[in-house]
Amino acid sequence: MSGLPPTTSVKRWFVTTNHKDIGILYTITALFFLLFGGVMALLIRLQLWDPTSQILSGLAYNEAVTAHGLIMVFWFLSPFAFGFANYFVPLQIGADDLAFPRLNALSYWLYLGSGLLLAVSFFQGGTLSAGWTIYAPLNVPMYTPSIGSTGAVLALAMFVTGTTASTVNFLTSIHHSRAEGMGIMDMPMFTWSMLATVWMMLFAFAALLAVGLILAADRVLGSVYFSATEGGSLLWGHLFWFFGHPEVYIVFFPALGVMLELFQTFSGRRLVGRKWVIISICLISVQSFLVWMHHMFLTTINLEIKTLMMATTIGISLPFDLVVFALIYTLIKGRIQFTTPFLFAFGALLLFILGGITGVFLGAIVLDYEFRGTYWVVAHFHYVMFGGATALFGGAYYWFPKITGKMYDEFLGKLHFVIFFIGFNAVYFSMFLGWETPRRVFEYNPEFQIYHQFGTIGAFVLGFSFFIMFYNFAKSYVSGEPAGDNPWDYSRTAEWAVSSPPPLENWPDRPSYASGKLEFVKDYVPDGGPAMKTDDNGDVATDGGDSHSAHISEYPYWDKHPSHASIWPFALSVALGVTLFGFSGFADAVTVELGETAMQSSVTISNALYPTAIVAGLVGLLYTGVKWGLEDFYAPPSEFAERWPFNGVEKVKLGMWFFLASDVIVFGAFLSAAIFVRYNAGWMTWSPLTESLPGLINTFVLITSSFTVILALVAARRESRQGLLATLGATILLGFTFMAIKLWEWNHEIFDRGVTISANAHGDPIQASIYYVTTGLHGIHVLLGLVIAIFLFVRAYQGHYLDDERPIEYFGLYWHFVDIVWVFIFPLFYLF
Repeated sequence: MSGLPPTTSVKRWFVTTNHKDIGILYTITALFFLLFGGVMALLIRLQLWDPTSQILSGLAYNEAVTAHGLIMVFWFLSPFAFGFANYFVPLQIGADDLAFPRLNALSYWLYLGSGLLLAVSFFQGGTLSAGWTIYAPLNVPMYTPSIGSTGAVLALAMFVTGTTASTVNFLTSIHHSRAEGMGIMDMPMFTWSMLATVWMMLFAFAALLAVGLILAADRVLGSVYFSATEGGSLLWGHLFWFFGHPEVYIVFFPALGVMLELFQTFSGRRLVGRKWVIISICLISVQSFLVWMHHMFLTTINLEIKTLMMATTIGISLPFDLVVFALIYTLIKGRIQFTTPFLFAFGALLLFILGGITGVFLGAIVLDYEFRGTYWVVAHFHYVMFGGATALFGGAYYWFPKITGKMYDEFLGKLHFVIFFIGFNAVYFSMFLGWETPRRVFEYNPEFQIYHQFGTIGAFVLGFSFFIMFYNFAKSYVSGEPAGDNPWDYSRTAEWAVSSPPPLENWPDRPSYASGKLEFVKDYVPDGGPAMKTDDNGDVATDGGDSHSAHISEYPYWDKHPSHASIWPFALSVALGVTLFGFSGFADAVTVELGETAMQSSVTISNALYPTAIVAGLVGLLYTGVKWGLEDFYAPPSEFAERWPFNGVEKVKLGMWFFLASDVIVFGAFLSAAIFVRYNAGWMTWSPLTESLPGLINTFVLITSSFTVILALVAARRESRQGLLATLGATILLGFTFMAIKLWEWNHEIFDRGVTISANAHGDPIQASIYYVTTGLHGIHVLLGLVIAIFLFVRAYQGHYLDDERPIEYFGLYWHFVDIVWVFIFPLFYLF
């Protein structure tokens, strides 16, 4: 499937892979989750109206608090920003689409599917009630036993999977598809902010995925990571906040990018200190990973480390100061137009400044002891996260004319801002006034009641303001004045150089900045050959711009049109959602009674729904994955583009590098957890749980399989079909040998030595949990590699890959990575 139905067709929105369509889907879905999370917020505020009465039960209140936090942080703020990023980053860098259109569609459907899985969790005995930070040990089944709690955890894991796909896509697109002449420092500030955001996401969300998988293992399989004293709350704190603090900037940076664009557009002046703002953004991105322990000042971490983290926390405010001053000076030297987009951007700056100032108090250890458990943190958090994100609503007004071709109602827009700003400060500044109220509980000292009642009124005012925005957009879309291609006087980015809305493939001709300004270049396409640049007279150009890279010549630009539609991203997401729904109830529906051997063990199924969903989902994943691989979907890289610092690297290989970098963090988190727990237990008190010989044999097996993959690539390059089949077959055989030895090893540990995932007859139970979960994760990677290898073998048997060996090379990168991971696992679990 490659043809795209019209926008009036429902089918289009299920099959589209076009970045603008995906951006619209992200934006609309995020606004739905804004309403969902907003309802949770209003329930919380109603409960806080009177400390002596209850509208919700204690459990329901905790569920509302948890759902509100999760939905707003994960399902609204970042996806709302990524709606704009999907739509406008390719336009701003001069690309036809993102690098991997199907992966882009998959990221959206995983996002929507994860949100639906979270909604379903409310009907599975109640959703998670441990707070949005999901602290241990509240996150284990002993304290949150409902199936819905597990469903919420798996929904978060599904969300992170989609986020990882989107991250890889944006990194590859921005580094590989910038228009000719657009250097990395020449990119618009919104694109720059998104580049910094996705670099942080690549590593931060990998840590969140790792801790989510560990928690899922605790809840579904019975491991004891977060209920054991050697791991528990400190282990969760380190892994979660390694993600959690960069997440603050992951949420804020897209809004900052919008702010930077709007300040330039509506002041009529180029950003003051632009180079230093970019440097500051890069510094903040790096520093964000060095301050996570300031969220843990109340734990038993020693004072020296806390002091170091206090210093890094104060230090990260310095580059932010530079950014704020750059914004202020840009306004001082400009001619300000007080439009609706500008008002929201300027309001976001004011709110963020207040949030940043109040956050400095929390960076001091002594003051943090006083403020940490109070509403001071709640107020500060909202002024930073939601206050900064206020600029995104300015972005919605700013880009509405480009997306729809219609102009919004300016009066209604300004009315929305005024009511929003009043409601925002009423609800959140009142929290500063009543800051001594304890967090996460609805009973408080009655002397603070006036502040909470004022805040509740403000919350309803804030919520009402969004209905003005919805009405404004709906009315304007139906009967608004035509906006023209560019309604703004001083806009300076490429999206305003095309029609509103932009055409399917964005550009009338190829965009180029080779001359120092945006131009549209006509390319001459000779019969049977690749495109060639022409000058203004239509003659073939002989200089300027990039020459073809070797990998570019592999794509038949001259006789094949790019694809824009595929049903398989949607189908794959449905299959994964069904699988995770099944796993949410697995622990309650399936009981395993171990006998003396595997054959003497018994399985009791009390509810067939969940295991059936698992089987159906896994079959669906296999089927849709194969159909994805077989689909004739054509998405060539940009023929002439700036690719520094990855010149000469093919886009799929670059995407694979980014994916593997993320997977490094996933395995790094698992191995770090193992080292952390063992250190807390006393390193020398543990000895290897299993014999070293099976691990040693498996090490040789995997190393040998890496050589056979290399030989497969050599055979493909030599166009040797027999050699390719033989070496791929050997790789598959070695992979199955590894899995067979691993299964024998597990069988021996469980039935001969009495070591299961939750019990250890020879030591600490958590040692067994770490062994099974870590080697199990690696085993899943091996199984996935085997599925891909079998697919490649069948295709090679049919005669593929002799004229294009790249799929073999990309598989080899993945397989080598899996083998390298085992080299780290082997000594940690089998030797020491």
